[in-house]
Amino acid sequence: MTWSLRTIGLSAVGLALVGGLVVTAFRTDPIPVDTAALARGALSVTVDAEGKTRIKEVYEVSAPISGTVLRLPVAVGDLVAQGVTMVAEVQPATPTLLDARSRAQAVAALHEAEANVKFAEAEVTRTEAQEAFARSQFNRAKSLAESGTTSLTALETATQQYDLAQADRQSAEARLAMSRAALESAQAVLVDPEEPKGNGGCCLPILAPADGVVLSVEGKSARPVAAGAPLLTIGDPGDLEIVVDLLSSEATRLSPDAPARIERWGGDGELVAKLRLIEPAARTVISALGIEEQRVDAVLDFTSPPEMWAGLGQAFAVFVRIEEWRTEDALLIPLSAIFRRDGQWYSFVQEEGVAREVGIEVGRRDGRSAEVLAGLKAGDRVILHPPDSIADGIAVVERQWQ
Repeated sequence: MTWSLRTIGLSAVGLALVGGLVVTAFRTDPIPVDTAALARGALSVTVDAEGKTRIKEVYEVSAPISGTVLRLPVAVGDLVAQGVTMVAEVQPATPTLLDARSRAQAVAALHEAEANVKFAEAEVTRTEAQEAFARSQFNRAKSLAESGTTSLTALETATQQYDLAQADRQSAEARLAMSRAALESAQAVLVDPEEPKGNGGCCLPILAPADGVVLSVEGKSARPVAAGAPLLTIGDPGDLEIVVDLLSSEATRLSPDAPARIERWGGDGELVAKLRLIEPAARTVISALGIEEQRVDAVLDFTSPPEMWAGLGQAFAVFVRIEEWRTEDALLIPLSAIFRRDGQWYSFVQEEGVAREVGIEVGRRDGRSAEVLAGLKAGDRVILHPPDSIADGIAVVERQWQ
């Protein structure tokens, strides 16, 4: 059978067409991916936590005596001046009425005190007479001794008797004073509550202990209070600090004067602060998951101008990022471009339309980027969020966003 040139040409074209269809059918399309080019920049590692503001010096005003605190003349938010503004008045407690038995006992104690006074007065009279007699004996013995009529021994005896008589008289006068004081105490027990107080005053005024504003009051209306009962608190909202509750393991990584950023505080922009103190004692806290944690308070001072955070007050919520470590020149890779396998970090690099798996060494990380120490260089394009279908040598194409 003889084939013509035309028949042979048509057969070749058909075979080529069938082969192209087969190749097209089994060819794998490039996988669309998102990429990012590596670049050098600043990297900051922070300890992030919720915090709250706190007035540095808060003064709690308490009742100095038991009694009735009158209706407070100040309210929350009022300005007060140290030693000038009266913030409270306390009326001393009224003595309680005596029942029949207590009154009978008080009357008996009063009679006993009166008798003791009379006895002490008699003792004073007796000792004064003894002192007068001893004085006369001393004067007589002294005159006789000066004339040589009596001996020096008799003079010494008279001197001793005179000194003892003086001491007895002084002791009797002291006992009389004590008895009179006991009589006044017994009389005071029987004073009726309606009678005027001995100090002649009505109430004890309490002045502001410091300049500032009233932060809180325990109760504005008049009420009975015991000595030491809290009445109100005073502080200066312009003298704020920030308190952050941290895990003790996080706090140990922070250095003194570490800078911090304050976010989500309610105002515009970020505020800046610095770490002043990590309290030396931690406390045990049970977390919401039932895990026992050791937590400690870190205290920060604002470094932003006061006018920027003028709207903050006592116990306002803030979000704090305390800087643990920082560098201005690091090769940065997005965290979404790295993955870990068998204890080693890897990333996929796009090279001429093909994905290449590269082992890398990763340093510090923040919430978005990591520091590349080895394995990549600036300008390399890494694949973000690589799917499971990507492997070394797979064709990829950069996704086009419209």
